[in-house]
Parts: sequence; structure tokens; C-alpha cells
Amino acid sequence: MRPPRSTKQITMFETKPVVATHEGAAQRTITTVDLFAGAGGLSLGFHLAECGYTPVFAVEHDHAAAATFERNFGCEVFDGDIEYGPEYPEADVIIGGPPCQGFSPLGRDRDDQSRAQMNELWKHYLDAVRTIRPKVFVIENVPEFQRSAQFEELLELLETDTELSAYTVAYGVLNAADYGVPQSRRRGILVAIRDQDSPLPWPPPPTHGPASESGRRHVTVKDAIGDLPSRPRGTDPIINDDGQHLHFGRRPLATSMERYQAIPPGGNRFDLMRNRPDITPAYWLNKPTGTTDVMGRLWWDRPSATIRTEFFKPEKGRYLHQTANRVISHREAARLQSFPDWYVFEGTKIQIARQIGNAVPPLLGKAIADYVFEHAFSASRPE
Repeated sequence: MRPPRSTKQITMFETKPVVATHEGAAQRTITTVDLFAGAGGLSLGFHLAECGYTPVFAVEHDHAAAATFERNFGCEVFDGDIEYGPEYPEADVIIGGPPCQGFSPLGRDRDDQSRAQMNELWKHYLDAVRTIRPKVFVIENVPEFQRSAQFEELLELLETDTELSAYTVAYGVLNAADYGVPQSRRRGILVAIRDQDSPLPWPPPPTHGPASESGRRHVTVKDAIGDLPSRPRGTDPIINDDGQHLHFGRRPLATSMERYQAIPPGGNRFDLMRNRPDITPAYWLNKPTGTTDVMGRLWWDRPSATIRTEFFKPEKGRYLHQTANRVISHREAARLQSFPDWYVFEGTKIQIARQIGNAVPPLLGKAIADYVFEHAFSASRPE
């Protein structure tokens, strides 16, 4: 398989395509299995870490996301539900994020049975841990998971289950912006290391922002997307010899354009209500309170709001471009998630948006990978 060529990138994305680095695989001896892998954001972060990790197997039930993972990493992907028991290879590390819809506030509209099924999927993750017995496993989820009864059950199993009690655990909520991602995105992270002699420090040291020792500021929206053309091209994704074109737009209605024009940088639907009540939807006019991100416009000088799966719909969040009267493109959303431009996504534009919005930001994954290496593998690696 030929890796995609790199397109023009800004400094924070200057890395080599994953498949292209496999020629040096002899030095990449730490292997990973990715469960509930999605498009591979967490695996990409681990692979781009200083020591380098090599994915050898993944499980993902969404066909388009599974195809994306296989295209970029070239390893075997079990394209189906984890409940049907994939045959796992040996691996040093298991990573992954059991689906969060059962815990996330965004999943409150699901029926009780559906939420209960979602809430149990982390148990299949632990089944894989028992089977593979990795040196390390990492669980990523929404912050709400770490406040749930299921998380309490997980921690209890890690103390009482004879096959799991050898793991020392550290966990907490991290903000991706503190690790170089141009986006404010809070995720619950649990790291468990087998046969650890001492407690694990937490959190991984921030690399950006006021809490970092480096003094580097947070990466901003302008840092991430400021070099892209103000006007996107076309309305669909295209893969060609130069990589993948994701900087495409939509064809909004004239009324939508007028609404966008009424919202200043950093503004939201409340500005629309004040400036143009004549074109404000009635359901907003009749709801004087609520989230300030809906129909919101980004700021250049700070990280973006959380990128979700429907970032192409301004009524879903703060997804209006800072200067242009349009929603952000798929390429801009991918960059705000810290995906490099050479990473290719399979599927329709809606499927690609879902993959981008659901992904763990790779640069957050890289920070976790560096933490894992320092505390689990550095002492055993040759100088």
C-alpha cells in the first residue's frame, strides 16, 4: 500500500505518514492493539510519540472508520462488534475508548436499553486485557464515565480480580488544549501498568498553556487553519495522487448566509437574536437561555470549542469560521482535532465528519503515549 503524500502543512503537523515509517519498524518494538478504534486518532498519537509504537491489530464496528484505520496503518482490523470475539494477537499495550454515548449528556435521548448496552462495552475491553495480558492498557472516555457506577465497578475489578489486580492505575480528566491540540476538549483517561513498583504520578505534564513548564501558549484556531483558503473548493471529499481534498464547503440558503453575517467573532445565536430577530428561528426567540456555543463563531486567538460529529451544522455548536461567513470545512475540523493533512479518511462526507468528531485528538494521544513510555518502558529500553 502506498502512503498518501504530504500536503502543505503548518509546523504542528509536520510528521511522516504512518505507513511510510514502517521501513524503520525494527526500532519500533512496542506493539499496540486498539479497541473501539474509530478512525485511529489514539493509535496515531501513540505512533507519533518519541519512542514510537506500532499498531498490530484493531477492532472497530463502523465500516468506514475501520477502512480508514486499515488504510493508514496497514494492520489487521476486525471490522465488527467486539462481542463476537476477535482473536487477539500478543501486544505490549491495549488502547481504546469504549463508546461514550451511554455516559455522555449528548446521549440522553437514547432509550434505556440502548444506554445500558453502551454502558457495558467497557467489560469487553477488560476481557481483552485478560486475554492479551499487556504491560499497559489505556481507557479513554467522556469525563462523565469517571463519575459513573460502572467506573466504580471497573476500579473494584482492578483491585479484586486476580487477573487484573497486578495493574497499578492512574486516572483523571485531561484537556486536549494543554497538550498542543488547538481545541478545548476534556476527556477522561485511565492508564494501568502491570507490575508497577510505585504509584503513578498524575497527570501527564502539560506541554502548553499556563500549567506547562515550557511556557508555550495554547495552540489557537489561527495557528491551525489560518493558512487555508478563506473560500473552500467544491462540496465533496476527493482522494487523488496529492492526498485527500477535505477543504470543501456547503451551499447554504440565502437566509442562512444572512444569519451568519449577523454574528460577530466569538458571537452566537444571542447576537443573531439581537441583530436580526426577523430571521431568527422562532424556537430560539422563544428560548432566551441556553448554550452559548449554538450558532457560534470561532475566535482566532484561542483554541476552538469541542469538535463534534456534526460540526458542519452551525446550529449544533460553535462552528462558524472566524472571518468567512460559512461553517468550518472538514479539513479545518480535522486540523482542529490535530490530524495531519496526509491522514486519509474513507467514506462519505457525513461518515468522515463522524470519524473526525469522534476521534481522540492525536496530539493528546501522543502525550499519553509519552507518559506510558516513561513509566512503563523507558527503563527496559537500550540507550
